[in-house]
Amino acid sequence: MQLAAADAYRVLSQHYDNTPNALLDLEMRVLSQRIGSVEGLRVLDAGCGTGRWMAWAGHRGARVFGIDACFEMTREAARKPGIAGRVTCADISRIPLRDHAADIAICSFAIGYLPDARPAIGELARIARRVIVADLHPEAIRRGWTRSFRAAGKVYEVDHYLHTAEELDKAACGEGLSMVWRTEPSFGEPERGVFQRAGKELSEVQDVPAVLITEWNR
Repeated sequence: MQLAAADAYRVLSQHYDNTPNALLDLEMRVLSQRIGSVEGLRVLDAGCGTGRWMAWAGHRGARVFGIDACFEMTREAARKPGIAGRVTCADISRIPLRDHAADIAICSFAIGYLPDARPAIGELARIARRVIVADLHPEAIRRGWTRSFRAAGKVYEVDHYLHTAEELDKAACGEGLSMVWRTEPSFGEPERGVFQRAGKELSEVQDVPAVLITEWNR
């Protein structure tokens, strides 16, 4: 069954935190090592889902707040300690925050649900001096990878769009941002257990860059 992102995550919201996801594990493993100390910083999780990056940053002393277009996902996030009252339902292309409200904006696996990345990049640049975007790698999409999940015995595929690194850089540059670093990791041994539980072979995808992660600064 093919669903728009908002509809898909409405279905998935109650099971999201308990659904193994090798992409999220890989991204968390790599980005958490690159982001540096967040203690005392204001961190926006744009497209926060159930608050994964909010929880990570909050536990490390950051002042966190998040938005997501799916109300059901924000409701799940708000049930977690330290997140209640700091998350709201909003579109990342029209973020209801003042200019320079954050030190860091993290947009994790959300840009790919937008047909045009430019408005969201513009909003992230307006709000934060450091902008970090992570998403499914364009090469993985070219190789036929899809965004999908299983719930109640059904497999759902989520509508998504391919945005190249060049496209994202152009949008960021147009907002006065400069690239600081980029990484394009593939799955490794830490993710093997997720593949085994799903009955899949890690070796089949190890040669494919799985996630594209970039930081731009003003």
